[in-house]
Amino acid sequence: MLDGAEMEDELRDNLAKSVAFLELWDVYGALLTERQRLVTDLFFNCDLSLSEIAEQTGVSRQSVSDCIHKVKRQLGGYEEKLGFVRAMRREREARAALSARLKDRIERMKGEHPELKSELEALESALQEE
Repeated sequence: MLDGAEMEDELRDNLAKSVAFLELWDVYGALLTERQRLVTDLFFNCDLSLSEIAEQTGVSRQSVSDCIHKVKRQLGGYEEKLGFVRAMRREREARAALSARLKDRIERMKGEHPELKSELEALESALQEE
């Protein structure tokens, strides 16, 4: 039996895996068949159980499970070959780092040049809108 900390770790791990899958699904989902998209959408986005999906789609619970596992492998393969999600993450991280550096610089400039306060605040506001 898992204690509270172990359960929390397991939940966090499962959530991270779901988020990673959904990133792949968002990018590569159009490459899946209509049935694969439906099953994975019902499972991950609608939070239906395997049995509920099987009932709605007219297939067995095992078929739904197989479909989900196949889609996970397929999407992972696309990412391995194409790397779009990895590139998007790097871009997001680079933009966040640049934004943080700009915000720090704006704060320093406000102290050094109080006469530019309104222009610097406008720039700061524009950064926050991104």
